[in-house]
Amino acid sequence: MSSPQSNESKVNSSWIDWFVGKTGNEFLCRVPIEFIKSKSNLKGLKHKEEALEIVLDPIFDSSVDWVSGYEAELYGMIHARYILSAHGVDDMRIKFERGDFGRCPRFYCELQRTLPVGLNDKWGQSTVKVYCPRCNDVFKPPSRNEMLDGAMFGTSFPHMFFMELPMLRPQPPVEKYVPRIYGFRLHESAFKPLESRESSIANMGSSATSSGTSAPSRIDQDF
Repeated sequence: MSSPQSNESKVNSSWIDWFVGKTGNEFLCRVPIEFIKSKSNLKGLKHKEEALEIVLDPIFDSSVDWVSGYEAELYGMIHARYILSAHGVDDMRIKFERGDFGRCPRFYCELQRTLPVGLNDKWGQSTVKVYCPRCNDVFKPPSRNEMLDGAMFGTSFPHMFFMELPMLRPQPPVEKYVPRIYGFRLHESAFKPLESRESSIANMGSSATSSGTSAPSRIDQDF
């Protein structure tokens, strides 16, 4: 049986505090009530008034089972707009500098902090990914965050972030991994599928024969 304190804790927070505080939603920031209430920030969003009322509810009981499910989508789409605003960028900057979004797994990126990004601006199309500004690639986020919808952040966010805060953009990696065998660098043809590789070698061989030169080896040596 729940204690009075535990029941009280379920109803004393707003829907936004409850939602942002859920495990797995650590990438999200708290969108101000004033921003959500502004009709201009809701323009073009499909939503039900009941969902908006729940999102704005200052006292939310998380134990109820009548929540429609539209609230997360509505808040997520508003969130994507908020983080492109000046205040939103600053909120995300704080989370970025704390490392809340994780770090790039690539060795030569030296644990570069990442930013969340969506691969689609429409809801339900893809889950969130993380973008590394050093190698300009995207990766899966930590497993606890991978169910967040990518539309909560959108496709433009990390790039707008660094346009607003260029001093935070890191330099590209100084080094790049070079595959070698016994110290010899592999020729690019070595990475092609076998059939394609044999075809390329045959073509180079025929060209070399006609021109009187030899075909290059698939292993190059640095001098």
